[in-house]
Amino acid sequence: MRPRIRRRRHRPAPLRPLGSRIVHVGLVLALAFGSLAVGAGYWTVARADELASSADDAAVIAASRNTTRGRIFDRDGKILASNRRTEDGEAYRVYADDSISHVVGYASRRYGTVGLERTYAAELLGVRPQDPLARLAAKFRPAEDVREDLRTSLSLPLQRLAVRLLGDDRGAVVMLDPKTGEMLVLASTPTYDASGIADPATAQRTFTALAKDRSDPLLPRATQGLYVPGSVFKIVTAVAGLGSGAATASTRYPEQPPAEEEGLYVSGYRVRDGHHPATGDRELDLGGAIEVSCNIWFALTGLATGGGELTAWADRLGFDAPLPFDLPTVASQLTNGGGPLPGGFADDVELANAAYGQGEVLATPLQMALVAAAVANDGVLMEPHLASAFVAKDGSVRSVAPRPWRTVLAPSLIEPIRAGMERAVEGSLGRQYTSGARVPGIRVAGKSGTAELGGNGEPHSWFIGFAPADDPEVVIAVLVEGGGSGAQRASPLAGDMLQAYFDGDR
Repeated sequence: MRPRIRRRRHRPAPLRPLGSRIVHVGLVLALAFGSLAVGAGYWTVARADELASSADDAAVIAASRNTTRGRIFDRDGKILASNRRTEDGEAYRVYADDSISHVVGYASRRYGTVGLERTYAAELLGVRPQDPLARLAAKFRPAEDVREDLRTSLSLPLQRLAVRLLGDDRGAVVMLDPKTGEMLVLASTPTYDASGIADPATAQRTFTALAKDRSDPLLPRATQGLYVPGSVFKIVTAVAGLGSGAATASTRYPEQPPAEEEGLYVSGYRVRDGHHPATGDRELDLGGAIEVSCNIWFALTGLATGGGELTAWADRLGFDAPLPFDLPTVASQLTNGGGPLPGGFADDVELANAAYGQGEVLATPLQMALVAAAVANDGVLMEPHLASAFVAKDGSVRSVAPRPWRTVLAPSLIEPIRAGMERAVEGSLGRQYTSGARVPGIRVAGKSGTAELGGNGEPHSWFIGFAPADDPEVVIAVLVEGGGSGAQRASPLAGDMLQAYFDGDR
Protein backbone atom coordinates (compact mmCIF):
# COMPACT_ATOMS: atom_id res chain seq x y z
CA MET A 1 0.00 0.00 0.00
CA ARG A 2 1.49 3.32 -1.06
CA PRO A 3 2.14 5.83 1.78
CA ARG A 4 -0.17 8.81 1.84
CA ILE A 5 1.64 12.03 1.12
CA ARG A 6 0.30 15.02 2.92
CA ARG A 7 0.55 18.15 0.84
CA ARG A 8 1.01 21.40 2.75
CA ARG A 9 -1.14 24.15 1.36
CA HIS A 10 0.78 27.42 0.91
CA ARG A 11 -1.28 30.43 1.66
CA PRO A 12 -0.46 33.61 -0.23
CA ALA A 13 0.98 36.43 1.87
CA PRO A 14 -1.61 39.01 2.77
CA LEU A 15 -1.61 41.97 0.41
CA ARG A 16 -0.45 45.29 1.80
CA PRO A 17 -3.12 47.94 1.79
CA LEU A 18 -3.31 49.78 -1.51
CA GLY A 19 -2.82 53.14 0.18
CA SER A 20 0.53 52.20 1.75
CA ARG A 21 1.79 50.88 -1.60
CA ILE A 22 0.88 54.15 -3.30
CA VAL A 23 2.68 56.09 -0.56
CA HIS A 24 5.78 53.89 -0.99
CA VAL A 25 5.86 54.38 -4.76
CA GLY A 26 5.29 58.09 -4.27
CA LEU A 27 8.26 58.34 -1.92
CA VAL A 28 10.53 56.53 -4.37
CA LEU A 29 9.43 58.82 -7.21
CA ALA A 30 9.83 61.89 -5.03
CA LEU A 31 13.37 60.87 -4.12
CA ALA A 32 14.20 60.19 -7.76
CA PHE A 33 12.84 63.53 -8.94
CA GLY A 34 14.47 65.26 -5.99
CA SER A 35 17.84 63.83 -7.00
CA LEU A 36 17.29 64.98 -10.56
CA ALA A 37 16.35 68.44 -9.35
CA VAL A 38 19.44 68.68 -7.16
CA GLY A 39 21.64 67.54 -10.03
CA ALA A 40 20.02 69.94 -12.45
CA GLY A 41 20.37 72.78 -9.95
CA TYR A 42 24.01 71.94 -9.36
CA TRP A 43 24.89 71.99 -13.05
CA THR A 44 22.65 74.90 -14.06
CA VAL A 45 23.42 77.13 -11.08
CA ALA A 46 26.52 76.12 -9.12
CA ARG A 47 28.47 75.02 -12.19
CA ALA A 48 26.68 77.17 -14.78
CA ASP A 49 29.58 79.54 -15.39
CA GLU A 50 32.00 76.65 -15.78
CA LEU A 51 29.76 74.90 -18.31
CA ALA A 52 29.01 78.09 -20.22
CA SER A 53 32.71 78.92 -20.52
CA SER A 54 33.88 75.44 -21.50
CA ALA A 55 35.40 75.21 -24.95
CA ASP A 56 33.40 71.99 -25.37
CA ASP A 57 30.05 73.65 -24.63
CA ALA A 58 27.61 73.34 -27.55
CA ALA A 59 26.94 77.08 -27.57
CA VAL A 60 30.66 77.84 -27.68
CA ILE A 61 31.23 75.39 -30.52
CA ALA A 62 28.30 76.81 -32.49
CA ALA A 63 29.46 80.38 -31.94
CA SER A 64 32.98 79.55 -33.12
CA ARG A 65 31.55 78.61 -36.51
CA ASN A 66 29.45 81.72 -36.94
CA THR A 67 31.32 84.66 -35.46
CA THR A 68 34.70 86.30 -35.22
CA ARG A 69 36.48 86.23 -31.88
CA GLY A 70 37.32 89.12 -29.61
CA ARG A 71 40.87 90.41 -29.86
CA ILE A 72 43.64 89.63 -27.36
CA PHE A 73 46.05 92.31 -26.12
CA ASP A 74 49.19 92.50 -24.01
CA ARG A 75 49.41 94.73 -20.92
CA ASP A 76 50.19 97.85 -22.98
CA GLY A 77 47.51 97.40 -25.60
CA LYS A 78 49.65 95.67 -28.23
CA ILE A 79 47.54 93.26 -30.28
CA LEU A 80 48.40 89.61 -29.75
CA ALA A 81 45.49 88.05 -31.67
CA SER A 82 43.16 89.55 -34.30
CA ASN A 83 41.00 88.39 -37.20
CA ARG A 84 41.12 88.11 -40.96
CA ARG A 85 38.78 86.60 -43.53
CA THR A 86 39.37 84.31 -46.46
CA GLU A 87 38.11 85.16 -49.94
CA ASP A 88 35.03 83.11 -49.08
CA GLY A 89 34.37 85.26 -46.02
CA GLU A 90 35.48 82.70 -43.42
CA ALA A 91 37.06 84.33 -40.34
CA TYR A 92 40.37 83.06 -39.02
CA ARG A 93 42.93 84.15 -36.45
CA VAL A 94 46.21 86.00 -36.97
CA TYR A 95 48.80 86.24 -34.18
CA ALA A 96 51.46 88.87 -33.43
CA ASP A 97 54.34 86.42 -33.79
CA ASP A 98 55.56 82.98 -32.74
CA SER A 99 56.85 84.12 -29.32
CA ILE A 100 53.31 83.99 -27.88
CA SER A 101 52.30 80.67 -29.44
CA HIS A 102 52.43 78.68 -26.19
CA VAL A 103 50.44 81.28 -24.26
CA VAL A 104 47.76 82.61 -26.60
CA GLY A 105 47.66 79.31 -28.46
CA TYR A 106 45.53 79.01 -31.59
CA ALA A 107 41.92 78.77 -32.72
CA SER A 108 41.53 76.51 -35.75
CA ARG A 109 38.42 75.15 -37.49
CA ARG A 110 40.32 71.93 -38.18
CA TYR A 111 42.38 71.48 -35.00
CA GLY A 112 40.30 73.19 -32.32
CA THR A 113 41.70 75.51 -29.68
CA VAL A 114 44.56 75.59 -27.18
CA GLY A 115 46.00 78.19 -24.82
CA LEU A 116 44.09 81.33 -23.90
CA GLU A 117 42.04 80.85 -27.06
CA ARG A 118 40.58 77.74 -25.42
CA THR A 119 40.38 78.92 -21.81
CA TYR A 120 38.47 82.10 -22.67
CA ALA A 121 36.66 80.91 -25.79
CA ALA A 122 33.25 81.78 -24.30
CA GLU A 123 34.23 85.37 -23.53
CA LEU A 124 35.99 85.87 -26.85
CA LEU A 125 32.98 84.50 -28.74
CA GLY A 126 30.40 86.32 -26.62
CA VAL A 127 28.47 83.40 -25.19
CA ARG A 128 29.14 84.29 -21.57
CA PRO A 129 27.78 87.77 -20.81
CA GLN A 130 27.77 88.96 -17.21
CA ASP A 131 24.01 89.04 -16.66
CA PRO A 132 22.38 85.57 -16.20
CA LEU A 133 19.29 86.52 -18.22
CA ALA A 134 21.47 87.94 -20.98
CA ARG A 135 23.49 84.74 -20.90
CA LEU A 136 20.33 82.73 -21.53
CA ALA A 137 19.19 85.07 -24.29
CA ALA A 138 22.64 84.96 -25.93
CA LYS A 139 22.06 81.32 -26.83
CA PHE A 140 19.28 82.45 -29.19
CA ARG A 141 20.93 85.39 -30.94
CA PRO A 142 24.22 86.03 -32.77
CA ALA A 143 26.98 85.97 -30.17
CA GLU A 144 28.99 88.74 -31.85
CA ASP A 145 26.81 91.31 -30.08
CA VAL A 146 28.36 90.49 -26.71
CA ARG A 147 31.84 89.20 -27.51
CA GLU A 148 34.66 90.60 -25.40
CA ASP A 149 38.29 91.48 -25.98
CA LEU A 150 40.83 89.97 -23.61
CA ARG A 151 43.52 92.11 -22.03
CA THR A 152 46.41 90.07 -20.62
CA SER A 153 49.22 90.87 -18.19
CA LEU A 154 51.86 89.76 -20.72
CA SER A 155 54.62 92.09 -21.86
CA LEU A 156 55.13 91.41 -25.56
CA PRO A 157 58.62 93.03 -25.64
CA LEU A 158 59.81 90.91 -22.70
CA GLN A 159 58.18 87.80 -24.15
CA ARG A 160 59.99 88.34 -27.43
CA LEU A 161 63.27 88.96 -25.64
CA ALA A 162 62.95 85.73 -23.65
CA VAL A 163 62.42 83.71 -26.82
CA ARG A 164 65.33 85.44 -28.54
CA LEU A 165 67.67 84.80 -25.59
CA LEU A 166 66.70 81.12 -25.44
CA GLY A 167 67.57 80.94 -29.14
CA ASP A 168 67.86 77.42 -30.50
CA ASP A 169 67.80 75.90 -27.01
CA ARG A 170 64.78 74.14 -25.62
CA GLY A 171 63.65 75.82 -22.45
CA ALA A 172 61.39 78.25 -20.69
CA VAL A 173 61.35 81.67 -19.03
CA VAL A 174 58.71 82.75 -16.50
CA MET A 175 58.41 86.26 -15.08
CA LEU A 176 55.66 87.45 -12.74
CA ASP A 177 54.75 90.11 -10.21
CA PRO A 178 54.91 88.40 -6.78
CA LYS A 179 52.52 90.92 -5.20
CA THR A 180 49.70 90.38 -7.71
CA GLY A 181 50.45 87.11 -9.47
CA GLU A 182 50.34 88.85 -12.87
CA MET A 183 52.31 86.94 -15.48
CA LEU A 184 54.71 89.13 -17.48
CA VAL A 185 56.49 86.41 -19.44
CA LEU A 186 55.55 82.79 -20.10
CA ALA A 187 57.94 81.74 -22.84
CA SER A 188 58.70 78.26 -24.13
CA THR A 189 61.02 77.21 -26.93
CA PRO A 190 60.90 76.00 -29.57
CA THR A 191 57.88 78.08 -30.57
CA TYR A 192 55.55 77.38 -33.50
CA ASP A 193 53.55 79.21 -36.14
CA ALA A 194 50.10 79.55 -34.56
CA SER A 195 48.88 81.69 -37.47
CA GLY A 196 49.75 78.85 -39.83
CA ILE A 197 47.50 76.48 -37.87
CA ALA A 198 44.66 79.01 -37.71
CA ASP A 199 44.70 79.83 -41.45
CA PRO A 200 42.47 77.30 -43.27
CA ALA A 201 44.77 77.42 -46.31
CA THR A 202 47.85 76.29 -44.36
CA ALA A 203 46.43 74.53 -41.28
CA GLN A 204 46.94 70.91 -42.29
CA ARG A 205 50.41 71.41 -43.74
CA THR A 206 51.61 73.41 -40.72
CA PHE A 207 50.18 71.09 -38.07
CA THR A 208 51.43 67.92 -39.77
CA ALA A 209 54.98 69.29 -39.90
CA LEU A 210 54.85 70.33 -36.23
CA ALA A 211 53.53 66.94 -35.13
CA LYS A 212 56.49 65.24 -36.82
CA ASP A 213 59.09 67.62 -35.35
CA ARG A 214 61.21 65.72 -32.80
CA SER A 215 61.94 68.91 -30.85
CA ASP A 216 58.29 68.82 -29.74
CA PRO A 217 57.49 72.47 -30.51
CA LEU A 218 53.84 72.03 -29.46
CA LEU A 219 54.83 71.29 -25.84
CA PRO A 220 54.37 74.35 -23.57
CA ARG A 221 57.47 73.71 -21.50
CA ALA A 222 56.82 76.48 -18.97
CA THR A 223 53.61 74.86 -17.74
CA GLN A 224 53.78 71.23 -18.82
CA GLY A 225 57.48 70.41 -19.04
CA LEU A 226 58.68 68.36 -16.05
CA TYR A 227 62.38 68.67 -15.23
CA VAL A 228 64.80 67.62 -12.53
CA PRO A 229 65.21 70.94 -10.68
CA GLY A 230 68.60 70.41 -9.07
CA SER A 231 69.72 73.02 -6.56
CA VAL A 232 66.85 75.47 -7.10
CA PHE A 233 64.77 72.94 -5.13
CA LYS A 234 66.89 73.66 -2.06
CA ILE A 235 64.65 76.67 -1.44
CA VAL A 236 61.73 74.24 -0.98
CA THR A 237 63.78 72.25 1.53
CA ALA A 238 64.64 75.47 3.36
CA VAL A 239 60.93 76.34 3.59
CA ALA A 240 60.11 72.83 4.87
CA GLY A 241 62.97 72.78 7.37
CA LEU A 242 62.12 76.15 8.89
CA GLY A 243 58.35 75.67 8.65
CA SER A 244 58.42 72.28 10.38
CA GLY A 245 60.89 73.41 13.05
CA ALA A 246 63.42 70.77 12.02
CA ALA A 247 65.94 73.54 11.27
CA THR A 248 66.53 77.19 12.01
CA ALA A 249 68.52 79.89 10.26
CA SER A 250 71.47 79.09 12.54
CA THR A 251 71.37 75.29 12.23
CA ARG A 252 74.81 73.77 11.66
CA TYR A 253 75.86 70.15 11.21
CA PRO A 254 79.23 68.92 12.54
CA GLU A 255 79.29 66.16 9.93
CA GLN A 256 78.92 68.62 7.04
CA PRO A 257 82.57 69.75 6.59
CA PRO A 258 84.15 66.27 6.50
CA ALA A 259 81.29 64.95 4.35
CA GLU A 260 82.14 67.49 1.67
CA GLU A 261 85.36 65.59 1.08
CA GLU A 262 84.32 62.05 1.93
CA GLY A 263 80.61 62.12 1.08
CA LEU A 264 77.67 61.83 3.48
CA TYR A 265 77.03 58.19 4.33
CA VAL A 266 73.29 57.43 4.14
CA SER A 267 72.07 53.83 4.29
CA GLY A 268 75.03 52.47 2.37
CA TYR A 269 75.09 55.32 -0.15
CA ARG A 270 77.37 58.36 -0.18
CA VAL A 271 75.82 61.72 -0.96
CA ARG A 272 78.47 63.78 -2.73
CA ASP A 273 79.01 67.51 -2.88
CA GLY A 274 82.25 68.47 -4.55
CA HIS A 275 82.86 72.19 -4.20
CA HIS A 276 83.61 75.27 -2.01
CA PRO A 277 87.08 74.67 -0.57
CA ALA A 278 86.81 78.36 0.36
CA THR A 279 84.62 77.43 3.32
CA GLY A 280 87.24 74.99 4.57
CA ASP A 281 86.11 73.07 7.65
CA ARG A 282 83.55 75.71 8.61
CA GLU A 283 80.09 74.49 9.56
CA LEU A 284 77.58 76.35 7.42
CA ASP A 285 74.30 77.86 8.57
CA LEU A 286 71.26 78.28 6.29
CA GLY A 287 72.51 81.49 4.64
CA GLY A 288 75.94 80.04 3.97
CA ALA A 289 74.46 76.79 2.64
CA ILE A 290 72.26 78.69 0.17
CA GLU A 291 75.15 80.93 -0.90
CA VAL A 292 77.51 78.10 -1.79
CA SER A 293 74.71 75.62 -2.62
CA CYS A 294 75.84 72.94 -0.17
CA ASN A 295 74.29 69.55 -1.02
CA ILE A 296 75.33 68.08 2.31
CA TRP A 297 73.58 70.75 4.43
CA PHE A 298 70.34 70.30 2.54
CA ALA A 299 70.53 66.49 2.54
CA LEU A 300 70.92 66.58 6.33
CA THR A 301 68.06 69.07 6.64
CA GLY A 302 65.84 66.89 4.45
CA LEU A 303 66.56 63.86 6.64
CA ALA A 304 65.88 65.88 9.80
CA THR A 305 62.64 67.22 8.33
CA GLY A 306 61.41 63.82 7.19
CA GLY A 307 59.59 62.76 4.04
CA GLY A 308 56.13 63.53 5.36
CA GLU A 309 56.91 67.11 6.35
CA LEU A 310 58.99 67.78 3.24
CA THR A 311 56.09 66.63 1.07
CA ALA A 312 53.52 68.62 3.08
CA TRP A 313 55.46 71.87 2.81
CA ALA A 314 56.19 71.32 -0.88
CA ASP A 315 52.46 70.80 -1.40
CA ARG A 316 51.82 74.20 0.19
CA LEU A 317 54.00 75.64 -2.54
CA GLY A 318 51.94 73.88 -5.22
CA PHE A 319 53.59 70.48 -5.71
CA ASP A 320 51.61 67.28 -6.30
CA ALA A 321 48.59 68.99 -7.91
CA PRO A 322 47.83 71.11 -10.98
CA LEU A 323 48.33 74.81 -10.30
CA PRO A 324 45.44 77.31 -10.30
CA PHE A 325 46.16 79.02 -13.59
CA ASP A 326 44.58 80.19 -16.85
CA LEU A 327 46.30 77.39 -18.76
CA PRO A 328 46.55 73.63 -18.05
CA THR A 329 49.51 72.64 -15.89
CA VAL A 330 50.99 69.31 -14.90
CA ALA A 331 51.70 68.50 -11.27
CA SER A 332 55.27 68.72 -10.02
CA GLN A 333 56.45 65.91 -7.74
CA LEU A 334 58.95 65.03 -5.03
CA THR A 335 58.82 61.29 -5.59
CA ASN A 336 57.14 58.69 -7.77
CA GLY A 337 55.46 57.53 -4.56
CA GLY A 338 54.66 54.07 -3.29
CA GLY A 339 57.62 53.83 -0.93
CA PRO A 340 57.28 52.77 2.70
CA LEU A 341 58.56 56.02 4.23
CA PRO A 342 56.33 59.02 4.97
CA GLY A 343 55.67 61.04 1.83
CA GLY A 344 56.02 57.91 -0.31
CA PHE A 345 59.83 57.91 -0.37
CA ALA A 346 61.48 54.55 -0.99
CA ASP A 347 64.24 55.07 1.59
CA ASP A 348 66.44 57.69 3.25
CA VAL A 349 68.73 57.72 0.21
CA GLU A 350 65.92 58.95 -2.03
CA LEU A 351 64.86 61.47 0.62
CA ALA A 352 68.40 62.85 1.02
CA ASN A 353 68.81 63.21 -2.73
CA ALA A 354 65.37 64.80 -3.11
CA ALA A 355 66.26 67.44 -0.51
CA TYR A 356 68.76 69.00 -2.92
CA GLY A 357 66.63 68.50 -6.03
CA GLN A 358 67.77 65.18 -7.41
CA GLY A 359 66.31 61.69 -7.05
CA GLU A 360 62.75 61.52 -8.38
CA VAL A 361 61.99 65.26 -8.03
CA LEU A 362 60.43 66.81 -11.13
CA ALA A 363 59.10 70.36 -11.47
CA THR A 364 57.73 72.75 -14.08
CA PRO A 365 59.36 76.15 -14.58
CA LEU A 366 56.10 77.80 -13.48
CA GLN A 367 56.14 75.82 -10.24
CA MET A 368 59.69 76.92 -9.45
CA ALA A 369 58.77 80.52 -10.23
CA LEU A 370 56.05 80.23 -7.59
CA VAL A 371 58.60 78.94 -5.07
CA ALA A 372 60.62 82.12 -5.61
CA ALA A 373 57.41 84.19 -5.52
CA ALA A 374 56.49 82.85 -2.08
CA VAL A 375 59.87 83.95 -0.72
CA ALA A 376 59.65 87.32 -2.48
CA ASN A 377 56.15 88.06 -1.14
CA ASP A 378 56.81 87.38 2.56
CA GLY A 379 55.46 83.85 2.43
CA VAL A 380 52.17 84.65 0.66
CA LEU A 381 51.48 83.04 -2.72
CA MET A 382 49.19 84.93 -5.08
CA GLU A 383 47.29 83.01 -7.74
CA PRO A 384 49.28 83.33 -10.97
CA HIS A 385 47.16 84.66 -13.82
CA LEU A 386 47.33 85.93 -17.39
CA ALA A 387 43.90 87.52 -17.87
CA SER A 388 43.72 91.03 -16.45
CA ALA A 389 40.45 92.33 -17.95
CA PHE A 390 37.63 91.67 -20.40
CA VAL A 391 36.50 94.61 -22.50
CA ALA A 392 33.01 94.68 -24.04
CA LYS A 393 32.08 96.35 -27.33
CA ASP A 394 30.57 99.29 -25.46
CA GLY A 395 33.91 99.90 -23.70
CA SER A 396 32.86 98.55 -20.31
CA VAL A 397 35.64 96.74 -18.51
CA ARG A 398 35.42 93.65 -16.31
CA SER A 399 38.71 93.49 -14.42
CA VAL A 400 40.34 90.39 -12.96
CA ALA A 401 41.43 91.23 -9.41
CA PRO A 402 44.55 89.69 -7.83
CA ARG A 403 43.68 86.84 -5.48
CA PRO A 404 45.78 85.41 -2.64
CA TRP A 405 46.14 81.66 -3.01
CA ARG A 406 47.68 80.58 0.28
CA THR A 407 50.06 81.62 3.03
CA VAL A 408 53.06 79.31 2.96
CA LEU A 409 55.26 80.60 5.78
CA ALA A 410 55.45 83.47 8.25
CA PRO A 411 57.52 86.51 7.15
CA SER A 412 59.93 86.03 10.06
CA LEU A 413 60.80 82.55 8.75
CA ILE A 414 60.94 83.63 5.12
CA GLU A 415 63.42 86.45 5.80
CA PRO A 416 66.55 84.27 6.33
CA ILE A 417 65.77 82.39 3.11
CA ARG A 418 65.47 85.68 1.25
CA ALA A 419 68.76 86.87 2.77
CA GLY A 420 70.46 83.63 1.74
CA MET A 421 69.21 84.00 -1.83
CA GLU A 422 70.57 87.53 -1.92
CA ARG A 423 73.97 86.23 -0.80
CA ALA A 424 73.76 83.60 -3.55
CA VAL A 425 73.81 86.38 -6.18
CA GLU A 426 75.53 89.30 -4.49
CA GLY A 427 77.86 87.49 -2.05
CA SER A 428 81.56 87.07 -2.73
CA LEU A 429 81.23 83.26 -2.82
CA GLY A 430 77.70 83.00 -4.20
CA ARG A 431 78.22 85.09 -7.31
CA GLN A 432 80.54 82.46 -8.82
CA TYR A 433 77.56 80.05 -8.92
CA THR A 434 75.17 82.65 -10.36
CA SER A 435 77.47 84.39 -12.80
CA GLY A 436 75.69 87.01 -14.90
CA ALA A 437 72.57 87.31 -12.73
CA ARG A 438 73.57 90.63 -11.14
CA VAL A 439 72.04 93.89 -12.39
CA PRO A 440 73.95 97.16 -11.89
CA GLY A 441 72.26 99.31 -9.29
CA ILE A 442 69.74 96.61 -8.32
CA ARG A 443 70.18 94.02 -5.56
CA VAL A 444 69.17 90.63 -6.94
CA ALA A 445 68.29 87.52 -4.91
CA GLY A 446 68.30 84.10 -6.49
CA LYS A 447 69.44 80.51 -6.67
CA SER A 448 71.03 78.68 -9.56
CA GLY A 449 70.69 74.99 -10.25
CA THR A 450 72.66 72.35 -12.13
CA ALA A 451 70.31 69.39 -12.54
CA GLU A 452 72.30 66.22 -13.14
CA LEU A 453 70.54 63.75 -15.44
CA GLY A 454 72.90 60.79 -15.36
CA GLY A 455 74.59 59.34 -18.41
CA ASN A 456 76.59 61.53 -20.76
CA GLY A 457 74.07 64.30 -21.33
CA GLU A 458 74.62 67.87 -20.19
CA PRO A 459 72.71 68.89 -17.05
CA HIS A 460 69.74 71.22 -17.17
CA SER A 461 70.61 74.81 -16.32
CA TRP A 462 68.29 76.58 -13.83
CA PHE A 463 67.90 79.93 -12.13
CA ILE A 464 65.12 81.29 -9.91
CA GLY A 465 65.16 84.69 -8.25
CA PHE A 466 63.64 88.11 -7.72
CA ALA A 467 64.55 91.79 -7.58
CA PRO A 468 64.99 94.18 -5.93
CA ALA A 469 65.94 91.88 -3.09
CA ASP A 470 64.56 94.12 -0.33
CA ASP A 471 61.25 95.00 -2.06
CA PRO A 472 60.67 92.55 -4.92
CA GLU A 473 58.82 93.74 -8.02
CA VAL A 474 59.50 90.82 -10.29
CA VAL A 475 60.20 87.08 -10.01
CA ILE A 476 61.99 85.07 -12.66
CA ALA A 477 62.57 81.38 -13.39
CA VAL A 478 64.76 80.16 -16.25
CA LEU A 479 65.22 76.59 -17.45
CA VAL A 480 67.49 75.59 -20.33
CA GLU A 481 67.43 71.91 -21.29
CA GLY A 482 70.98 70.54 -21.40
CA GLY A 483 72.31 74.05 -20.78
CA GLY A 484 75.10 72.97 -18.44
CA SER A 485 75.63 74.53 -15.03
CA GLY A 486 73.28 77.16 -13.66
CA ALA A 487 75.99 79.79 -14.06
CA GLN A 488 76.67 78.76 -17.64
CA ARG A 489 73.31 79.48 -19.26
CA ALA A 490 70.32 80.21 -17.01
CA SER A 491 71.87 82.79 -14.66
CA PRO A 492 73.16 85.19 -17.34
CA LEU A 493 69.91 84.84 -19.26
CA ALA A 494 68.01 85.80 -16.10
CA GLY A 495 70.32 88.76 -15.64
CA ASP A 496 69.60 89.98 -19.16
CA MET A 497 65.84 89.66 -18.59
CA LEU A 498 65.98 91.53 -15.28
CA GLN A 499 68.13 94.26 -16.84
CA ALA A 500 65.53 94.71 -19.59
CA TYR A 501 62.73 94.86 -17.03
CA PHE A 502 64.39 97.58 -14.96
CA ASP A 503 65.41 99.46 -18.11
CA GLY A 504 61.71 99.76 -18.86
CA ASP A 505 61.67 97.48 -21.90
CA ARG A 506 58.24 96.20 -20.93
